[in-house]
Amino acid sequence: MFKIQNSVLFLFISLYFIFSTYPISETNNVKSNIIVGANQISKYENLLKNKRIGIVANHTSVIFKKNLEHTHLVDSLIKLDFDIRKIFAPEHGFRGTEPNGANINDEIDIKTGIKIVSLHGKNRKYGEIDDYDLNEIDILIFDIQDVGVRFYTHISTLHYVMEASARNNIPLIVMDRPNPNAHYVDGPVLDLENQSFVGMHEVPIIYGLTIGEYAKMINNEGWLNNNMKSNITIIELKNYNRKVTYDLPILPSPNLPNWKSINLYPSLCLFEGTNVSAGRGTEMQFQIYGSPYLNKEKNNFRFTPKKNSGSKYPKHENVLCFGKNLSENKKLDKFDLSFLLNAYSDTNDKQNFFNNYFDKLAGTKSLKNQIMSGLSEKKIIQSWKKKLDIYKKMRMKYLIY
Repeated sequence: MFKIQNSVLFLFISLYFIFSTYPISETNNVKSNIIVGANQISKYENLLKNKRIGIVANHTSVIFKKNLEHTHLVDSLIKLDFDIRKIFAPEHGFRGTEPNGANINDEIDIKTGIKIVSLHGKNRKYGEIDDYDLNEIDILIFDIQDVGVRFYTHISTLHYVMEASARNNIPLIVMDRPNPNAHYVDGPVLDLENQSFVGMHEVPIIYGLTIGEYAKMINNEGWLNNNMKSNITIIELKNYNRKVTYDLPILPSPNLPNWKSINLYPSLCLFEGTNVSAGRGTEMQFQIYGSPYLNKEKNNFRFTPKKNSGSKYPKHENVLCFGKNLSENKKLDKFDLSFLLNAYSDTNDKQNFFNNYFDKLAGTKSLKNQIMSGLSEKKIIQSWKKKLDIYKKMRMKYLIY
């Protein structure tokens, strides 16, 4: 229960968080003062009073203070005497330290004593909340930093959280955060025959929405099972401009170590469906690519992947790779297919270049066939333009900013 004797403390903390901004620098050296949804406690406090709360969160779920200092949303709400019953953790875990795809067990948070339910464990479908986990939950909060890319799995987790919310008639609060790749929309649109946890909806690779806007689209396009609707409240951003690229003050996952990797990730992640490394097992993840099979003269950057905190079993572990270093390239404002086309052209192992994961990442079976048949970059891009234009028109309905 929210205690009356804490009302003065609550008022002070609320005002402090509201007037503490998100002073992240942009790549064009402009300063911004974004206020994220979680910071605006006055907008959602009444929804939480006297409620048993479940929070879908990870290490990015923070309330910012001045100079980028921050406290975790869970800790902040507990300090205000709200009743947090469970934490639901997505891929990479509650603290964001687990490698991609790792199965994570349920645990008890050492600091708070609250149960952490892993949504990325071996005994459940990735992202799904079981109904019995919601027996003592009156309201859900979703607060995770996204990067605006279809195969970055937090939007799939959002989908399943919304389904659980709708199925159990539990309200859901979505705390909005900036999308660092919101300045453009591009790439092939997913065909539903390739639907998976790395791509659930008919959207392009770079979809140009914040997590709050994406939640609106899921709800209103009837994408939830049996056309269900989640009772969602979006706590919107303040002072947000989607036309610029923001540096995130907290890295979203172990293999996206800086803004350059986040910017290149949409174009380089398709290498995960090939025998080419995208830099996992190095300190330059998604800023380089290469393999032992690429032409050494044309690909003069060399690296050797090794186990590290972000990758337990990196592709081509302990094997010298030849490729390209893109860390000094200009900021991308498109899906750049040239990296993939050049690598395919330069490999001496075309027969084993693609693996079964490629179509899921690409979202379409046609891209692999087009590359193998030698179709030009221009013609490949033209082939997905019609579906991309349809999506862009639909997207306009859900823009908040």
